[in-house]
Amino acid sequence: MADAAAWFMFGLGIVHIIFGVVKFKGPLADAVSAGFVGQFAMPEVRRTAFWFLIFGPLLMLAGHVGIHAVAQGDLALLRILGTYALTTAVLGLAAFPKSPFWAPLVVAPMLIAAGYGLLP
Repeated sequence: MADAAAWFMFGLGIVHIIFGVVKFKGPLADAVSAGFVGQFAMPEVRRTAFWFLIFGPLLMLAGHVGIHAVAQGDLALLRILGTYALTTAVLGLAAFPKSPFWAPLVVAPMLIAAGYGLLP
């Protein structure tokens, strides 16, 4: 179960990137055609696109950390990962109630429970 939760985090990162590229195709293309470097400060939609997309690799990193922790039996690392994910999800849902922050809200307790040895 912990392994599935970790892989879910990794997959969530991939989906985040794919969705971001599709959703922000126009602003991303504009930034690239303008030279890319320094092109994400304005307009606001470019900044939003950047931060949305950069969150994808961070989710993938969290997933990789979880996969590694499960493989090594590092329960403390699973608890830490779950706690960060839970905190992020709660704050994200408070700030944006109609957002997909529910996904880590579901996975985080699984990682925490696995970190305490309550899930396989």
